[in-house]
Amino acid sequence: MKVGIIKEGKIPEDKRVALTPAQCEEVLEKYPDVEIYVQKSPIRCYKDEEYQEAGIAVVDNVDDCDILLGIKEVPIPELVENKKYFFFSHTIKKQPYNRELLRAIMSNNIDIMDYEVLTREDGSRVIAFGRFAGLVGAYNGLLAYGKRMGTYDLKPAHLCHDLNELWIECKKVKLPQDYKIVLTGSGRVANGAVETLLAAGIKKVSREDFINESFGQPVFVQLRSKDYHVKKDNTPFEIKDFYANPGDFNSTFGDFLPVADMLVAGAFWHPAAPVLFTKEDMKKDDFKIKVIADVTCDIEGSIPSTVRPSTIADPLYDFNPKTGKEEAALSSKDNITVMAVDNLPNELPRDASESFGRQMIDNVLEDLFIEDKGIIERATITHGKQLTPKFSYLQDYVDGKE
Repeated sequence: MKVGIIKEGKIPEDKRVALTPAQCEEVLEKYPDVEIYVQKSPIRCYKDEEYQEAGIAVVDNVDDCDILLGIKEVPIPELVENKKYFFFSHTIKKQPYNRELLRAIMSNNIDIMDYEVLTREDGSRVIAFGRFAGLVGAYNGLLAYGKRMGTYDLKPAHLCHDLNELWIECKKVKLPQDYKIVLTGSGRVANGAVETLLAAGIKKVSREDFINESFGQPVFVQLRSKDYHVKKDNTPFEIKDFYANPGDFNSTFGDFLPVADMLVAGAFWHPAAPVLFTKEDMKKDDFKIKVIADVTCDIEGSIPSTVRPSTIADPLYDFNPKTGKEEAALSSKDNITVMAVDNLPNELPRDASESFGRQMIDNVLEDLFIEDKGIIERATITHGKQLTPKFSYLQDYVDGKE
């Protein structure tokens, strides 16, 4: 079996890779019937020479490989027909901007295995970049506050050599006494954000204390779904019920709006679930939040000020709550500063790639190369120019009916 690591073609560029040079060596040693070829790339965080030094073949194209590994969506002109691809397709939520990509995948007889749906039988994901999205997202929130107030200046994460340098930078953070940060989520993303907040010397407190108490130091609270949702019929909160029927719940996030100074949004949001707050809420005098680090980056989703994604090169913009419009970053203290970079792990590409590749080796490759126990099948969106049964719900999306 020939495996090709493709050159990332999407703009803005992404420097991550599915397997590092050392991990390619490990795979070849563990699976002697597998061959790995790396397509030349001028942007990849691991240089072509690093793969060559590890004894991995570096080639101009990987069209003769059976399986092609990427990270971001492959541009339609670069798709190779009749192949099996792994990448984040961003189609399973019927994202309109990738409808043509999914159509092209099907018309080219491509099997697409999406990393986002590589799962165990219980539905839990086996591979993700979420931790690094949370790490960098929270860091960028702290960076935004420093720039907004002029009290400290953090090196942008993408200019840090690695995660260790980012931790060192966190020591520069100087927040006011009793500064309060609310963090949503309990998965990989949110737990990554917790690592950064703790590294910056910010104390974690309970929901009740966060709302009701004052502190002589900056604090944060980590909210699980049950901490800011209630059942409309006042029956007890059950997480399985919330995931299955998010529309049956109301948000109690309003409890945090008068007390939180910063929001780090790290929780998955379903469109049927209630929003965290509305544009009208943002106009109220007691809306205290001035910095929002939207790690999830759902455009005009649960957070109305996330009007567009931002970029690694230009990560911040302002939202004017009175007009409901975007303004230039840091243009007014009356505005809310938004960080909504949609490819945060790419700011620490070497660390993120190493972590991702480790998960790939430990959780996926045996199913791919030896015997699939269901992980590959569950992640296969298309086969034989058709949607697989699990993803048949995307047919109207493909057909342009929704």
